[in-house]
Amino acid sequence: METGEKIKTEKPDAEKCPVGLLAMPLQPIFNGRFIPNKIVMMLLDRAPVDLNGIACMDFTQGEREQFAQLIGYSISGFGELSYVSEETYTTAVKMTGGQSEIVARIEYLQETIDGVRTGLKSIIPTLFRIHPDDLEV
Repeated sequence: METGEKIKTEKPDAEKCPVGLLAMPLQPIFNGRFIPNKIVMMLLDRAPVDLNGIACMDFTQGEREQFAQLIGYSISGFGELSYVSEETYTTAVKMTGGQSEIVARIEYLQETIDGVRTGLKSIIPTLFRIHPDDLEV
């Protein structure tokens, strides 16, 4: 590298993070609420922008979900936010029952797969014009 040459850096993007499934882990939960982050709360209290201003800014779904957790949303209120995915909400609900995040996510995904399988059992025979009893288990 030559003197004075600038290093090219790319801003990290949470949606492209190679970590994958747990790139934005859920925050700790206590008594049905996410535990607010004191630093985030202080910054929000002192910021020249309020929650309505933040809502108008360009953030990813994952960033919005994590922000709601960091400011201490209740689990029920979190589930009502338009940008919170069913997977994230259901995982949080399962975590309130004492499950770890990874176990809660795996259970949610397994339930989703089971639902798809059940739905396909009624569609496949019609699609391929076969009797349901001819499907392998």
